[in-house]
Amino acid sequence: MNTNTHALHQAHWPPGLPHRLTLPETSLWFNAEVSAQRYPAKPFMVYYDSALSFAQFRHESERLAGHLQQACGVQAGDRVLLYLQNSPQWVIGYYAILRANAVVVPVNPMNMTEELAHYVSDAGARVAITAQDLLPQLLPLHSAQGAAGDGALDHVVVATYSDYLHVATDLRLPDFVTMPRQGVSGVGLYLWTDALAANHTPGPHTAGPDDLCVMPYTSGTTGHPKGCMHTHRSAQCTAIGGMQWFARNQDSVALSVLPFFHVTGMAGGMNGPLFLGGTIVVMSRWDRDTAAALMQRHGVTGWQAISTMVVDFLANPHIAEYDLSRLVGIRGGGAAMPTAVARKLKELLGVDYVEGYGMSETMAATHINPPQHPKAQCLGIPVFDVDARIIDPVTLHEMPQGETGEIVVHAPQVMLGYWRNEVATADAFVCLDGQRFLRTGDLARIDEDGYFFMVDRLKRMINASGFKVWPAEVEALMYNHSAILEVCVIGALDPRRGETVKAVVVLKPEHRGKVREADIVQWAHDHMAAYKSPRIVEFADALPKSGTSKIMWRQLQERQNQSDQKGQPR
Repeated sequence: MNTNTHALHQAHWPPGLPHRLTLPETSLWFNAEVSAQRYPAKPFMVYYDSALSFAQFRHESERLAGHLQQACGVQAGDRVLLYLQNSPQWVIGYYAILRANAVVVPVNPMNMTEELAHYVSDAGARVAITAQDLLPQLLPLHSAQGAAGDGALDHVVVATYSDYLHVATDLRLPDFVTMPRQGVSGVGLYLWTDALAANHTPGPHTAGPDDLCVMPYTSGTTGHPKGCMHTHRSAQCTAIGGMQWFARNQDSVALSVLPFFHVTGMAGGMNGPLFLGGTIVVMSRWDRDTAAALMQRHGVTGWQAISTMVVDFLANPHIAEYDLSRLVGIRGGGAAMPTAVARKLKELLGVDYVEGYGMSETMAATHINPPQHPKAQCLGIPVFDVDARIIDPVTLHEMPQGETGEIVVHAPQVMLGYWRNEVATADAFVCLDGQRFLRTGDLARIDEDGYFFMVDRLKRMINASGFKVWPAEVEALMYNHSAILEVCVIGALDPRRGETVKAVVVLKPEHRGKVREADIVQWAHDHMAAYKSPRIVEFADALPKSGTSKIMWRQLQERQNQSDQKGQPR
């Protein structure tokens, strides 16, 4: 280990913070118990203008846990799908699953039926919690609808967001949020309200720190997403660590608009504040005017955001009309913040955008910029108990300060491995100095102060508005189109999203001249999550191939990069 490189960042460590973090020997659920005992009447969640206290949150989580156990047969270690937009029901559902000693499988609400089928089958989930706006995507996977085998759900609890709008509001809300409750019928389908009204009492809570807690899915170089196995301990690590790093406390108020299904929103926008007893102001969908109104109305002190949200927020011509004086920090990651935008943020609101770096495999951040000394477009420094190194991806030798190599991390927030995928797990880790390090696939360098800066990626990945898009997964889905012979997915420059998804398609001979690029774009939008569906399609007579007939995606990507740099139309 290069001790000089590892000591560089110590000079910029947040003042007063220890370098090690003592983690609780308890489950995440215990945090809900403690905060409900400490602050029973205090609002834990504010959904637009409707509040839910810590005591109410615990009570409803327990009732839902009892329903999962007694009506749905959920047992310890079972995986339960959680498929909703950000809402009180998302948070209650998450903690109800944990209270039932089961494992949360959080799913992006933009995913369509074809994508959902893999999560249900791979996780072996028989139970799901969803919302009525998403039920049509999930129903084809329900056993009562004819689905069978490992890809079938036997029980689905269906929530209605408007059930938690207890008071009238003048805020502009999405239609799916205000939609009245609709009935459901069929074996194994339950309305959320009925599940709570049954008032089932859950059995003992037995999960401990080393039991499985949550399995966010990520893709990679293969076409199938993989479940990242996180324990209650690894989830506690980033939840507590993030709060300590930014000096949050029980009177902090967080705007929780980053999606809870993503580990960043999950750790910083939900689990961390619950541990502290802080309040979260929940938004189901981004809206800059509503966000500003909520910040002013509820005294928001902290906000996690991706760079595109901040760009849109600052572009609001009415931003100066809001009182945002209680806002003391904005943190985020996923995509670098443009320097001009960061400067405008500092001028208008007097706060820095503090960037961090993490992965689904690490349950959010392993690196964060020190709040008192952040650097622009920087991953930050390794946080509590994180041993992060830059190595040569081939020789595995550690690189000197200033030279580029792959980031590898050994830390308590690193996953156990990929669910039921020993080969992928073995490929994801390397042993250095007798310790197990996760290979991130990201190339970076360390500057003279010990800060990490992203340089490139080893993994084939597109970053669209902070969402990771894995080309192999998109390609696998696109091959379901009857007219596509071959397809290669690459990234293209986009002024708003940073990158966007482009598909280079070879049509089957009988479809050439009959199918248009726009037809493929629309089909993709109808069959996969919007953030990953190609917004640009280019037809080609053939794709470049290697001597072993592998598609040379890098050649297409480099050609696209050159075109983007010249500003030529794509």
